[in-house]
Amino acid sequence: METLKTISQPWIKNKLTDSIFILSPPFVALLIVALFPTQFKNSGVMPIAYWVILIVMIDVAHVYSTLYRTYFKSSAIKQQQHVLIAVPVLCYISGVILYIFGGVFFWRALAYLAVFHFIRQQYGFMRLYSRNERFGRLFRTIDIFTIYAATLYPILYWHFIGKRNFNWFVDGDFLLFRSDTVLLITKALYLTLIGIYIIKETWVICWLKVFNLPKNLVILGTLSSWYLGIIYYNGDMAFTTLNVVSHGIPYMALIWVVEQRNFNNQIAKPPGILKLTFSKYYGWIIFAGVLILLAYVEEGLWDGLIWKEHGSVFRVFSALPIINSDLILALLVPFLALPQSTHYVLDGFIWRRNKKSAEAGF
Repeated sequence: METLKTISQPWIKNKLTDSIFILSPPFVALLIVALFPTQFKNSGVMPIAYWVILIVMIDVAHVYSTLYRTYFKSSAIKQQQHVLIAVPVLCYISGVILYIFGGVFFWRALAYLAVFHFIRQQYGFMRLYSRNERFGRLFRTIDIFTIYAATLYPILYWHFIGKRNFNWFVDGDFLLFRSDTVLLITKALYLTLIGIYIIKETWVICWLKVFNLPKNLVILGTLSSWYLGIIYYNGDMAFTTLNVVSHGIPYMALIWVVEQRNFNNQIAKPPGILKLTFSKYYGWIIFAGVLILLAYVEEGLWDGLIWKEHGSVFRVFSALPIINSDLILALLVPFLALPQSTHYVLDGFIWRRNKKSAEAGF
C-alpha cells in the first residue's frame, strides 16, 4: 500500500527551526490566551512587563529587522538604491500631509497599510511553503483564496460588526459600518472557501498521497489566530498577543534564516554588523539585541514626546517635553512612525524573487 508522502517537506531552513520560529508562534499565542481566558477575553489592561515583551521586543523590533535585508547591506543599496531612498522620503511627506489634515487620517492610512502588510505576509509564507507543489492553477487558486479569506473575513467582520474593545493603532483608525447583511454574506463565503480547501486537501492526501505539512500549518495558524484574535475574543490583550506574536516572530526568523544563508553563500564576506551577526554561532543574540535596542529608543521617543504612558520603562526619555503644537506634531509623528511605514512599503519590494533565485529553490 502506498504511504502518505510527508518526508520531503518544503522547509525554509529545516524542520526544527521552521517549526519553532515560523510555524508555532500562532499556536503558542493561542495556548497562552486559552490558559488565561478571564484575563484575555475582554481585558483592555495589559501588565507593563507583558507590554514590553509584545510591543517593544516583538512588534517594534520586527520592524527593524528589515534593516538587515536593506540598509545594512551594501549589495542591497547598490541594487535598489532608488527604492531605498524614495520609499522613506515619500512615506514621510505623505505622512506629514495626512497629519496636517488631521491626525485621524494619518493613523487610518497607517492602519490600513499595516493590515495590507500583515495579510500579505501570510500569503507570502503560504506561497513560500507551496513553492514545490505542481498541482495546477486550480489548486493554487484555492490556496490563495483560502489564505485571503482567513485574513480578510475577520477584518471585514471588525468593520461591519461595530466597535470592538480594541483598535489597530488608535481609536477611530478603522472606518466602521454596522451591516448584518454584509456579515451574513461574508461569513457564508468564508465558510464555503474553507470547505473547498478541506475538500481539495483531502483529495490530495487520498489520491496523490501527499501532505504539505508546513503550508497547512500556516493556513491553520492564520485561520485560528485571526478568527479568535479579532472575532471570538474581544479584548486588547488577546488581539495584541495573537496579532503581534503570529506576525513578528516569524518575520524576524525569516530575515535571520534568509540573510544568514545569503551571507554564507558569499565568497567575499561583508564586514561590519553583518559579519558579527551571521558568522558567529552567537550571532542571533547580536541580531536580537540590535533590534530590541532600536525598538527601545523608538518607543522611548514616542513615550517621552507623545504618549507619556510608560515612564517607568523609559526613564531616560521621561525628561523630554510633551509636544502639543499641531505643527510640530505634524512633522514629528510621521517621523517617529517612519520605520513602520517604510517597513510596510519596502516589504513589497525586498521579497521579490527573480528567475534565478526561484530556480535555486528560494
